Amino acid sequence: MNISELPFLVALGETPKIGPKKARLLISYCGGVKAIFEASKKTLLKVPGIGIHTVQHLRSIKPAAIYKPIKSYLDNNPEVHLIPYFDQRFPQRLKHYDDAPLYLFYSGNYDLNENRFLGIVGTREPSQYGKIMVERIISELSDYGVCIISGLAYGIDTEAHRQSVKYQVPTIGILGHGLDKIYPSSNMKLAKQMMQNGGILSEFLPGTEPNREHFPMRNRIIAAISDGLVVIESKATGGSMITARFAHEYSKDVLAIPGRAGDPKSKGCNLLIKEHLAAMVESGEDIINALLWDHSSASTKQKSLFYEATPDEALIINYLSENEEAHIDLLQNTLALTPSVLSALLLNLEFNGIIKTLPGKRYILA
Repeated sequence: MNISELPFLVALGETPKIGPKKARLLISYCGGVKAIFEASKKTLLKVPGIGIHTVQHLRSIKPAAIYKPIKSYLDNNPEVHLIPYFDQRFPQRLKHYDDAPLYLFYSGNYDLNENRFLGIVGTREPSQYGKIMVERIISELSDYGVCIISGLAYGIDTEAHRQSVKYQVPTIGILGHGLDKIYPSSNMKLAKQMMQNGGILSEFLPGTEPNREHFPMRNRIIAAISDGLVVIESKATGGSMITARFAHEYSKDVLAIPGRAGDPKSKGCNLLIKEHLAAMVESGEDIINALLWDHSSASTKQKSLFYEATPDEALIINYLSENEEAHIDLLQNTLALTPSVLSALLLNLEFNGIIKTLPGKRYILA
């Protein structure tokens, strides 16, 4: 797939009744995104899960007409980038999930594939205790090369971004609407500050309004991009709990700040801890320990210069260098190694400090 197919990719993403999973199935079956719109009705109906109504939707879509205003917006706003899922700039942490978007709109200066991303979410009406905990955590993490991910919403989200700016910690806001607006508008100045060391990101086309149904979609991206998710003050239901559930499903480390028994603002956090869906943390140090972060500035590439890797180990190191993280099954299929051989290689690399194991049998460079 190449850049010339962007109009067709955007059109596919905007086709009714076709989500990311079905879109990828179509792309795979037809051999490319443009080929989908050129395929016959008979060919499309052979694709599993594609019925006559979906075919009719595809036939009614006009890629050039849909993409024209998008291209105009991008031309007039060169700081905004449209990143398709096949682009190396696309977040690799997000890419391999079935519900990952086909493209993202991004405005910022931070690499979306850096080593450490921490999501912070919580109530829209935090107490002073919640705000203090946000500042404490971010100040304690400021020297660990972490980027803070949140939703730029009222409350804990805003506080997480604001404290990140204060302590010069990179921070990225995931929006539930197009990048042509900031919601709430009171965060306009904050968003501009974030773009100096971080940015804003959205899967929604410019012009998309901040409708209620968009925010759960936004929450799944916060969960997927983050290595770990911290919940700071949350009711038993709501956006923060949705994000935590997504993170748990994605095998991410979910962490929660405990609160007083009976306090509605902490009921969600206490419930996550009680149900063993989240680990209890009270400081930045607790988060560092939970995520197995160290304070070393040496990259794996630097370490590997002094480590004499075998040819098969080099395959694993090179793959993780290009893809950030990978599930053990993906490594096995991609590198054509037997399960026993791969397990031995991974164990040796981990023992020598070259890679790290994440929950869910996933691996990253240390």
